[in-house]
Amino acid sequence: METLGSIQQQFLQELSSLYEQDEIKSIFQIVLLDRLGISKAKFLLEKDMVLDAQQLHSLQQVLSQLKSAKPVQHILGKAPFYGMEFLVTEDTLIPRPETEELVDLIVKDFQFIAKDLQSGIKKIPADESVNLQIIDIGTGSGCIAIALQKNLSHAQTMAVELSPEAIAVAKENAVKNGVDINFRCLDILEWEVVFQDEEFDIIVSNPPYITQDEKKEMHDNVLQFEPHSALFVEDDAPLLFYDHISSFAKKHLKADGVLYFEINQYLAKETQDMIFKKGFSEVRIINDLNGVPRMIKAKK
Repeated sequence: METLGSIQQQFLQELSSLYEQDEIKSIFQIVLLDRLGISKAKFLLEKDMVLDAQQLHSLQQVLSQLKSAKPVQHILGKAPFYGMEFLVTEDTLIPRPETEELVDLIVKDFQFIAKDLQSGIKKIPADESVNLQIIDIGTGSGCIAIALQKNLSHAQTMAVELSPEAIAVAKENAVKNGVDINFRCLDILEWEVVFQDEEFDIIVSNPPYITQDEKKEMHDNVLQFEPHSALFVEDDAPLLFYDHISSFAKKHLKADGVLYFEINQYLAKETQDMIFKKGFSEVRIINDLNGVPRMIKAKK
């Protein structure tokens, strides 16, 4: 008879060549909650619970797919992001915690507006009378655009993406999470012939930034199952998208608007210098919770 505890051991043994032990335990808890509705707390209390044939088959079916290096998010068809749930497919990147930090930075910057009151400048909650214009460039699953629209209800958000397949997933995610996003399928590298007089308060992008050299160090579950066009750049042009998007921002960002990027930690200074050269007066590198340079915030 298989118990919750014994099936966890099976996961640990059979996935040991792919993942560290702590990561396997985390994956197992995700699978357990999704397939059997058993939380981590319940698992810890009931490790000796005997699984019936259907429960065992369901868990072993997932384990079989995990052994091929397929990400658990693709197996389950969904991933959490900023308190919401997103559909994910092999046409989109899996939303990551580092990108949640980028969203959180923007939300905290814009959830309040400054008002000149008699007692001086005060921050008050933004309301529907404030109409922020946001554009998310390279939206993928739509996670950034949707999370911003959900948390900055006084905004109007546009999301652009080159892949029609990714746009289809992002549209489903917008409906799933109850927000209205203006999706456009286009190549941002051709922005000069696509955009006219639009101006934005927030321009945000998590563009491809992983070099070919870094690619060699990446896990099979990324290399085999996530879209390379959303991940990798050529070694001779690692800042290609930052260059074009910064030029776009220079023309289409409002006077008091802000440009936000998720960046390659190994090219943080080079990215900052390039944005300064575009004519931005303030370009700040921001570390993530692990102390890694992960974001840039720039103002004209």
